[in-house]
Amino acid sequence: MNTDSNQTNDTARPRWQEVVARYARPDLRRSLWQVVNTLVPFFVLWYVMIRSVEISYWLTLLLAFPTAGFMMRSFIIFHDCGHGSFFKSQQANDVLGIITGIINFTPYYRWRHDHAVHHATAGDLDRRGVGDVYTMTVKEYFEAPWWKKLGYRVMRNPLVLFLIEPSLVFLVTQRIALPGTGRREAASVWWTDLALAVIIGLMCWWVGWQTYLMVQLPVFMVSTSVGVWLFYVQHNFDPTYWERKDEWEFARAGLDGSSFYKLPAVLQWFTGNIGFHHIHHLSPKIPNYKLPECHEENPILQVKPLTLLFSLKSLRLRLWDEERGMMVGWSFLKQYRQRQGIA
Repeated sequence: MNTDSNQTNDTARPRWQEVVARYARPDLRRSLWQVVNTLVPFFVLWYVMIRSVEISYWLTLLLAFPTAGFMMRSFIIFHDCGHGSFFKSQQANDVLGIITGIINFTPYYRWRHDHAVHHATAGDLDRRGVGDVYTMTVKEYFEAPWWKKLGYRVMRNPLVLFLIEPSLVFLVTQRIALPGTGRREAASVWWTDLALAVIIGLMCWWVGWQTYLMVQLPVFMVSTSVGVWLFYVQHNFDPTYWERKDEWEFARAGLDGSSFYKLPAVLQWFTGNIGFHHIHHLSPKIPNYKLPECHEENPILQVKPLTLLFSLKSLRLRLWDEERGMMVGWSFLKQYRQRQGIA
């Protein structure tokens, strides 16, 4: 374990529970206002994009960026509903979660289950693979067969990870209830698929399938690609935290294994404050709109920020080196071979 990678003061950690508990209560007025200032502009812009196709498709593509921003913001509402943090009523969370899930092509109950697993296992080397961006250790990579190494290299390629995989995940993977999926989670997949089929069918009947695709695809691709980038960079950065199950600590996984992604104000707004990811992992019951004040009012939660420019360096991080307790890139493999005497 590399203690040099710690971002936080261990003596402060015993107090984090009482600190975050003060913010873990939704405010109905603020929640409703966020629904209005997210979904209304999203649907208005969607309609304007449809009309703009008749004028200039370049205008349509330009409008795709703010529309995708509101789609991302609706995903944050969906995300909070999944945690039961957006409304006091679980039923209200579930209803809004299902609606915003359909907007984001994501089955609510299946995603809620997988994301809960992610929160319970983030940073645990022995419990990887559910709701996360899969990360191999250096040792695992060298012991893997050639086809698994190749697949991992392809998966970790930035073009694949941020341009191809998001579309595959949200268009294909989310449409299928895999073996072992619980009954309610599987039902949410099929009901979401049915709802999408009806909505897309009606849209194609109304505006034509060409216009629908010309509007939906750029919005979808921008939103999902940026969303996957945000999820990636909030756990794949330097320094971060990974441990084996016996030594894994929940608080350290949150404070040291989840980044504080300091974004410009406009991007912070569109991404629903998800950059305060270290606090979110400590307490997913805090509504997104309370994360900034929780951070600003409590010095013990103010970790070293990950800036937009510095976050780009995370693109070269590929594997976790257990010996040094840090993420490394492909260039490190040569050093590892020499140290281990591997041909």
